[in-house]
Amino acid sequence: MGRRATLDDDARHAFRAAVADAVPLTTDRVHHEPPPPPAIPRQRSLDEHAALHESLHQPALLDLHLEGGDEAAWLRPGLARNILRDLRRGRWVVQAALDLHGMNREEARQHIAIFLGECLAHGHRCIRVVHGKGLRSPGREPVLKKLVLGWLAQKSEVLAFCQARAAEGGAGAVIVLLKAR
Repeated sequence: MGRRATLDDDARHAFRAAVADAVPLTTDRVHHEPPPPPAIPRQRSLDEHAALHESLHQPALLDLHLEGGDEAAWLRPGLARNILRDLRRGRWVVQAALDLHGMNREEARQHIAIFLGECLAHGHRCIRVVHGKGLRSPGREPVLKKLVLGWLAQKSEVLAFCQARAAEGGAGAVIVLLKAR
């Protein structure tokens, strides 16, 4: 025990010598930084503002034909109606698919343009674009659905599109018929 006591005394003397020139604090208060404010979802706010602005100030992108319920369908003017009927009935085999889940409007627009170019280059005629049902969107509204349908209707390579059958994505996807090469 005696040896340990001398080690403790030696350590105590060494500590006191090391802090001999330290100046005691004049206040007993400790300064803490306040916690940061909660995060503001700025991108979400910007996206919602852009969607509102686009819906109010942009001309209508397409004329949707609601036939047999509320299923969206579109056929390029001048084409035979049986093309849309065959597309709805699944007579065309889907050759490629694009899933837009998790993308914002700009990413989705770029991916669609690239995807359509690749499909045309590979000779694909029938494709599926999954835009989602909006289950995780504000108000549970599908944000990309109307935009995607408008973008597709503006593309000259798109002949027709309709809502996918339930097994292919239902209201969360669209089947698109493209021009031949």
